[in-house]
Amino acid sequence: MKESLNIIKVGGGIVEDRASLTSLLCQFAAIEGRKVLVHGGGRLATSLASSLGIESRMVGGRRITDEKMLRVVTMVYGGLVNKNVVASLQAKGVKAIGLTGADGNVIRSHKRPLKRVKMDDGTEQMVDFGFVGDVDMVDARLLSELIEGGSVPVVAPLTHDGEGHILNTNADTIASSMACALAEHYEVTLTFCFEKAGVLRDADDDSSVIPSINEEQFKRLAAEGVVSGGMIPKLENAFEALHKGVRQVVITHSDNIDGSRGTIIKEK
Repeated sequence: MKESLNIIKVGGGIVEDRASLTSLLCQFAAIEGRKVLVHGGGRLATSLASSLGIESRMVGGRRITDEKMLRVVTMVYGGLVNKNVVASLQAKGVKAIGLTGADGNVIRSHKRPLKRVKMDDGTEQMVDFGFVGDVDMVDARLLSELIEGGSVPVVAPLTHDGEGHILNTNADTIASSMACALAEHYEVTLTFCFEKAGVLRDADDDSSVIPSINEEQFKRLAAEGVVSGGMIPKLENAFEALHKGVRQVVITHSDNIDGSRGTIIKEK
């Protein structure tokens, strides 16, 4: 029988709020057993980029990453956010080890080709996302060795292409890809935590949580515009994880990382 593994992904809105992040890390530290934390940091990257006079551009919930923005996200994700989270967890008795995809060749990607994307106005355009990575490989063996050795991986949303290039990679995608790879070794529960109570029918009303959602419902809600922006790739990654053997996926508020409330993602 496989051992249980919790993979928690925390969004950038939580990362930039000290009180919210502290609360989440306390909850994470209290989780017994095997666990992994994947973090974002997009809002901090946007803030730093703005202070440096670098424009941030988002398409379909994904960041366009030119050379200047790549320097910013590498500093913010792999440095500022990752090491502060690791240090905070050490203070809570968690043997955290900070990683990017390049460390130990743990996550390798390729540079995203031109991609047809549906725009907010309903039209479709070919978009060059720049130095953005689409995941090719996750070294589940190395990760499981770290986990079984008592370490808790804390993973920043950066990967590499094996040719010396760092690539900005969506943190939800990294969490989902890791969950899929590790599902061969563990019974994996993947929890996406952010500042909302789950998938909402009304983005301004936290009481409008959809308690469960399947792929057919997702497609309908996306077509109706109920689900939009960054929630679309989050749900796409959730369904991908379920298709590849992850036991359960939950989208919930950062105050509820045990998954007892929020939106449960179902295949059917």
